[in-house]
Amino acid sequence: MSEEVMIMLTPKGHEKLRQRLEQLRNVQRPKVAERLRESKQFGDIAENPEYEDAKQEQALVESQVIELERLLLLAQTINPADIPTDHVGLGSIVTLISADGRDEWELTLVHSVESDPDNDLISDESPVGEAVLGRKVGDEVHIHAPDGLIEYRVKSIRK
Repeated sequence: MSEEVMIMLTPKGHEKLRQRLEQLRNVQRPKVAERLRESKQFGDIAENPEYEDAKQEQALVESQVIELERLLLLAQTINPADIPTDHVGLGSIVTLISADGRDEWELTLVHSVESDPDNDLISDESPVGEAVLGRKVGDEVHIHAPDGLIEYRVKSIRK
């Protein structure tokens, strides 16, 4: 008996995954199908690199569709009213200030499925996410990074 993992998504994260699934279904699938039809015109499919490339792309698109469908089936969307502001939890927008007070960093704590560090969507399973989870305004946060220990203080928490 396998135990399913609970996936909690922010409303924005849920919508982003849903849009990606629709794009795959309504844009990518038809494009790949057209590539397959066109590549068959190049002769024997057994020795047709165009056809093989299209088949590989089709397999990739289909696996992504299946994975997104599975994720959306398992996922629950966090009710914005349930996003905490008295402590850091999933969906919280956290402003950290460096120990010397010179640098600020605003991040949103999310499930790993929704993680996008380039856009400051930080996984609760990452070193940063684990360090801030459950913290309150004024708490010190110690993050173990490749360059060493980085110290911050929680400046604010909002939705």
